[in-house]
Amino acid sequence: MNAPVPHDPYADPVTVFPEDPGQPAPVARPSVRFLLAHPAHWIALGFGSGLSRLAPGTAGTLWAWIAFMAFSPWMNEARWGLLIALSLPVGWWACSVTARNMGVLDPGSIVWDEVVAFWLVLWLVMPTGLVGQVLAFGLFRFFDAVKPGPVGWADGLYHDLDPATDPAAWRKAGFGIMLDDLVAAGCTVLVVALWRYIV
Repeated sequence: MNAPVPHDPYADPVTVFPEDPGQPAPVARPSVRFLLAHPAHWIALGFGSGLSRLAPGTAGTLWAWIAFMAFSPWMNEARWGLLIALSLPVGWWACSVTARNMGVLDPGSIVWDEVVAFWLVLWLVMPTGLVGQVLAFGLFRFFDAVKPGPVGWADGLYHDLDPATDPAAWRKAGFGIMLDDLVAAGCTVLVVALWRYIV
């Protein structure tokens, strides 16, 4: 008699949004295998930057900064606006699927929220020199990590979800993952605008 073949969760089909048949075993630290197992993982983990063992949010923001500068020769205002606009719903989907497959409502290794939010910051504050970009980077990391005021409010909106009783929990979690970083981006741009006005 043949032994049953164990289920491979990475072989599940790609879904637009995850259905929740039950709470999966949490993934404490995603691996390269997890990254490559699903297109959503690749996006949500910032093309590998979220695998950083040290400050994955900062690593994701650095990746966003490098990517922004690398893409800039081929981009203009309209193209950046379109890319960022498309990255928002794609990011919601990717973060929802990846959080569900990790079994964690807001995993630190999901960094697509940092990527899109910092692209938005750079798009709005450019053109600026290296000092201005460093200032924007530092401010964004401060707002994202410390989460003062409205950032903390946005971050806490979906932390009490229960996937066992709410079939839309992972979709809400994915939205929440994106939301607080967008608020942090808005706070960053506001401070930069005030600094420019005063100086």
